[in-house]
Amino acid sequence: MSLPKPTILKIGGSVITNKNEELTPKTQEMNRIAQEIKKAVIPNLVIVHGGGSFGHPVAQKHSIKEGLKDPRQLLGFAETHHMMTVLNGLFMDTLIMQALPAVSITPSSCIITENGRIKCFEDTALKIMLGMGFLPVLYGDTVLDTKLGFTILSGDQIVSYAATRLNAGQIIMGVDVDGLYNTDPKIEKNAKMFTHLTLEELKKLHGKLGKSNACDVTGGMFGKMAELMPAIEQGIPVKIVNASKPNYIYKVLKGETVQGTIIEKE
Repeated sequence: MSLPKPTILKIGGSVITNKNEELTPKTQEMNRIAQEIKKAVIPNLVIVHGGGSFGHPVAQKHSIKEGLKDPRQLLGFAETHHMMTVLNGLFMDTLIMQALPAVSITPSSCIITENGRIKCFEDTALKIMLGMGFLPVLYGDTVLDTKLGFTILSGDQIVSYAATRLNAGQIIMGVDVDGLYNTDPKIEKNAKMFTHLTLEELKKLHGKLGKSNACDVTGGMFGKMAELMPAIEQGIPVKIVNASKPNYIYKVLKGETVQGTIIEKE
């Protein structure tokens, strides 16, 4: 029996950390999400998580995204990467405690970018792990860059690239709001949520999407959608759901209908 196409599950940094307080994990949320993933029993799953208050503040302080301009930034690169491994370790704890065969794949050791875009992704280990039944876990990270020296690679770009390379069946984006809105629902109480969009409709909205107000060196919701467009163009549907709401991740992994936004090619 052949396996279903892979599912790429992104868990946003704002779901598993308090973005307004540096280095503050939401361990209860991580535990709950790990339980939901375990309960769903989904084969061929890849998880990517964001940096939240572990990655973004340190990266911003040292201007890592802009590239290497001063040798003093080397320590900032190391610190940002280390903080991401700390957050990843906390998340991995919760997955392994649920007896999930989760294995961390460090993006900085297998991905190189050029001007911030993935140029080389050595994904052999990822593919072999998936085939063996492991649960690979990647995350937004500091990476080497052929033009900038180094930069920040968002989890969203990893999601889109991995989905395309693995010919994924779907992408699930677990965020801290109910879906994609025409403006930031945390600021505008009259923000309108989209339940279904085509790629063309998304492109028209592209310049109008609400920017995130929290510290985010990877572009907030606007940046996320721009990153996902290549995968949607390949025919991979994207579901945006609120991972902060209990059982939403479980239900969407099981293919059940939950409130959120679905984006498809047509």
